[in-house]
Amino acid sequence: QVRLVQSGGGLVQAGGSLRLSCTLPGRTFKTSAMGWFRQAPGKEREFVAAIQLSAGNTIYADSVKGRFTLSRDSAENLGYLQMNSLKPEDTAVYYCARMPGTYGSSWSYEYDYWGQGTQVTVSS
Repeated sequence: QVRLVQSGGGLVQAGGSLRLSCTLPGRTFKTSAMGWFRQAPGKEREFVAAIQLSAGNTIYADSVKGRFTLSRDSAENLGYLQMNSLKPEDTAVYYCARMPGTYGSSWSYEYDYWGQGTQVTVSS
């Protein structure tokens, strides 16, 4: 069993910033990719971004490109999602997830373990 633990999130005004973090057990860190997804009320879960935890390569959804940035801290087994220039439409529950192997994906079915989710609310 692989347990991902998320932190961060909260309420912010439009144009503001938030940072989410996600911890992945050390034994799997460098052989995994970490993805971020979000789900707004009444909508399906959608891909946000993913990072190869070994090489640091990233992919982003078009809706967040240029505003959101992924990073990781290999020493602390942490992945980060820095969210800037937030918009009300970014309001959702955000989830981190692990994908075995080193390549990230935008397909949720390729991820086998998920964090508990964290609420991000952007007010207008």
